[in-house]
Amino acid sequence: MSQILRGIIICYRTGPRTQSPKEYILQFPNVKSSGKAARLIGRKVAWPVGERKIRGKIMALHGRNGQVRARFRRGLSGQAIGTSVEIIG
Repeated sequence: MSQILRGIIICYRTGPRTQSPKEYILQFPNVKSSGKAARLIGRKVAWPVGERKIRGKIMALHGRNGQVRARFRRGLSGQAIGTSVEIIG
């Protein structure tokens, strides 16, 4: 039986003058290097909303400290920041 890998939504992906409403930066607790984070690229993630789940996909690395960038199908609410997501499939 495999263990569910949970991560935390850190913040939106931002630039100097823009904010991407569908892209978020995620941090997973036991992933501290870009080598381990690179293995997560392409995996699907889900943020639970009551009984539903908003799905997304890990797209790329963000820096060298194990953070990744995920794009969700729908934009998440502001209350999503600081909450957990889980890797599915």
